Amino acid sequence: MLNLAHAPVLFAFFGTTLGALYTDPSQLTKTTYDFVVVGAGTAGNVVAARLSENPSVSVLVIEAGVSYVVLQAPLLGPQASVNSPFDWNYTTVPQKALNNQVLPYYRGFVLGGSSSTNFLTWTRGARDDYDKFAKVVGDNSFSWNKLLPFFKKSEQWVHPTDGRNDSGQYDPSVHGHSGPVYLSVTGNLSAIDSRVMATTQELSSEFPFNLDTNSGNLLGLGWIQSHMGFGKRSSSATAYLQPALDARTNIDVLIETRVTKLLKTGTSSGLPEFKSLNVVKSASSTPTVITARKEIILSAGSIGSPQILMLSGIGNPPELTKVGITPQVTLREVGKNLQDHPLFTAQWKVRDDADTFDPLTLAGVDPAPFLAAFAEWNANKTGLLTAVGGKHMGFFRLPNNSPLLRRYGDPAPGPGSAHYELAWQNGFVSVSQPFPTSGRYISNIHVLNTPTSRGTVTLQSSSAFTQPLIDPNFYSSEFDLQTMVYAVRSAQRFIRSSAWSDYVVSAYTDSQDMFALDASDETIIAYIRRWTHSIKHPMCTAAMHKDSDKGVVDNNFKVKKIKGVRIVDAAVFPFVPSAHPVAGIFGIAELAASKIKNFHGI
Repeated sequence: MLNLAHAPVLFAFFGTTLGALYTDPSQLTKTTYDFVVVGAGTAGNVVAARLSENPSVSVLVIEAGVSYVVLQAPLLGPQASVNSPFDWNYTTVPQKALNNQVLPYYRGFVLGGSSSTNFLTWTRGARDDYDKFAKVVGDNSFSWNKLLPFFKKSEQWVHPTDGRNDSGQYDPSVHGHSGPVYLSVTGNLSAIDSRVMATTQELSSEFPFNLDTNSGNLLGLGWIQSHMGFGKRSSSATAYLQPALDARTNIDVLIETRVTKLLKTGTSSGLPEFKSLNVVKSASSTPTVITARKEIILSAGSIGSPQILMLSGIGNPPELTKVGITPQVTLREVGKNLQDHPLFTAQWKVRDDADTFDPLTLAGVDPAPFLAAFAEWNANKTGLLTAVGGKHMGFFRLPNNSPLLRRYGDPAPGPGSAHYELAWQNGFVSVSQPFPTSGRYISNIHVLNTPTSRGTVTLQSSSAFTQPLIDPNFYSSEFDLQTMVYAVRSAQRFIRSSAWSDYVVSAYTDSQDMFALDASDETIIAYIRRWTHSIKHPMCTAAMHKDSDKGVVDNNFKVKKIKGVRIVDAAVFPFVPSAHPVAGIFGIAELAASKIKNFHGI
């Protein structure tokens, strides 16, 4: 989202460990473990670290990506996933509602997965999101009140690097203070923060201030919380996996290795059992078989987990047969129900003397300001690079009398869930537009939080090295598109409040027609279709459901109709929460680890 032409690629190797870090299956000293975790991403590292707390349990983590912990400076986060060796570099099929554009579809290809490459935004979602989750899966342990201890278990609140008093910017009572993931409001206040806060007072009915949007009461505008601390990103790799490897001999990690399929090893209770899998270093490698005594846990994410199931013959038989895979287990919803949050940005020009981060990020600008900021961060982890681009975000609903709600019904899990999100960045930000070479800007970010569109992940080949077909199917429903139109008009009202009258000069060139006072819906829709991308929140492709004939996993994360395999990652959510999901994924993974440990008595 930021252009960082001068930013070096920062990385750090994992250091000396008690657990082993392998780069080739041939290096393994054994091929049987109690648990095999596929995917060292956000959820997988949580599960692996928690299971390995028992010294009698052996755990192997298999990761397709590389070993670096990348881009530790928070402001540089967006660089990590753009045409990067740390990303899978997926693309979508042409998006019909976006002028048939093929979009990049970012997913972390590195230890920590997307928690190592995302925008660091920490939002659990609404109480209503999880209470509905519990009803859909028939298990009260997924309700807000039951999950809150697991959310807190993952967190450790730390104060921002600029040393300011952060009271009044979050509610300490709703957060954890001894967990592994560092959590903070961003360091370094920006020139627009006071204006944002003034707008919450001037337009309080539409943009009320919310002390802590992670309290379960999501709606309103509050300070952005990010998974970072002491000037650095805090990912599942740094928070869970590295400490486990440093302290324990019963956890090994195998990186740069693909799982090509699960292997049937017998039957249990009349169901096929899959406790082995094939791994390879490259497409031409001879497979190595790895076996789990107890279970395989798929944590390869909303793209990788359904792909592995389908490569193993578990999915919708006609689709498997089409690519030359013999069906073994019929689970028709594998890879279905893909949900994601579409996003687009729009910008306003501000005064030439405005203090924005544009001197660090615009194309063709003098590199000196960035190099100075980098030198400060590199020396003592302070300064502008310890901040994320924005300090505030808000979650909002369509009005109760909205014609959209009357016409289509309310798709939100409850009245406390958001329909859309707005965030404000103190500089030029975009996921798709060319960057200008000069000027000063602020940016509005618009996100659809309760999408009704549903997409798919399907195979186009029987090879694990061929990318699947990814179709988020953005704006396939009129509700989604019209809600984004409303979000644009809401953002217009925000920026036209008196707090901005002496600061904003005009809309940026791309945004002028859309932000015109007399802009038609058609004009706004044309902008939306041109510039929408994914916010990088694919979920729900192996959804959990209480009914035996629906979804892919049960309330204990077990894959239905087989034995020996669970899925623990964003794919199991029955619907996408109405906020950025990484905090929820950490909490759900903590719950899953607890359930697995209880089941096996470890």
